[in-house]
Amino acid sequence: MSTQRPPTIDPVAAARWHAGLPAPSPWLHEEVARRMEARLEWIRAAPAAWCHWDAVRGGLEAHALLRQRYPDAQCFVTETAPQRQAHIAQALATPWWRASRWMGGATRFEAPPEGSVQMLWANMALHMAADPQALFAQWHRALAVDGYVMFSCLGPDTLRELHALYAELGWPPPGHAFTDMHDWGDMLVQAGFAEPVMDMERITLTFADAPRLLQELRGLGVNLHPQRFGALRGRAWQRRLLQALTERLADPADAGRLSLTFEIVYGHAFKPTPRVPVGVQSAVSLHDMRAMLLGDKADKSKKRTA
Repeated sequence: MSTQRPPTIDPVAAARWHAGLPAPSPWLHEEVARRMEARLEWIRAAPAAWCHWDAVRGGLEAHALLRQRYPDAQCFVTETAPQRQAHIAQALATPWWRASRWMGGATRFEAPPEGSVQMLWANMALHMAADPQALFAQWHRALAVDGYVMFSCLGPDTLRELHALYAELGWPPPGHAFTDMHDWGDMLVQAGFAEPVMDMERITLTFADAPRLLQELRGLGVNLHPQRFGALRGRAWQRRLLQALTERLADPADAGRLSLTFEIVYGHAFKPTPRVPVGVQSAVSLHDMRAMLLGDKADKSKKRTA
């Protein structure tokens, strides 16, 4: 597996998009978050503290579901773009007269301290990251030993109809390439996670017409491909695009609605007890040393009670 950054993501364009002003959570992101939240039924232990990573674009309705599931857990809401930090604090603020403000786990609008949370939740963020391995490293540092990350992202079959249409017309790709779930699993292991579990599903969305389709796509993200169109196209190009979408994607059996495929990748993985690397000289952080000592004590206790 390559350790390089995704070759079809322009890091400058990705940084510009990431720093953009906040917008309402896209409907698709909220729907994916609801499906991912249902998967928490598989994990019995409730976290004492958890982190919601980039909640504005990941889904504020989903945040409410998670707070209901873990009402007593402390929550760290981490917005990595400064422009969204004030927005999320205002959006999730609880009025002083509501009893819920003084009950249950506290909400803190900051990055969690190292090794402090048992769950890190990141919905529909990974596929827009120009350096996903650096992102995995941040998540790994935030998690406590035996804590886990839950994430979702778009997979490589997303917008396959649109990619085929652009290629047929001789245009640059309409979007950057999305990573396969098996490669995400490999990267998780490389980042120090254990027992990654990956799966996917395909969702077909239909749109009333071509203008509506393009409007929805703009809300989901932008084209970060280095070979994308370098400037705004004119009205003639827009008319040609709308005509091509209507001719190629409309389904007469469904009242002429246009269909697009979205591949949704889900993943979770645990942070294991750290191990000291073997070498002539070995270095380990104080935090990891404490985790290893606690892990050894737990293993010895299990052996005595077996």
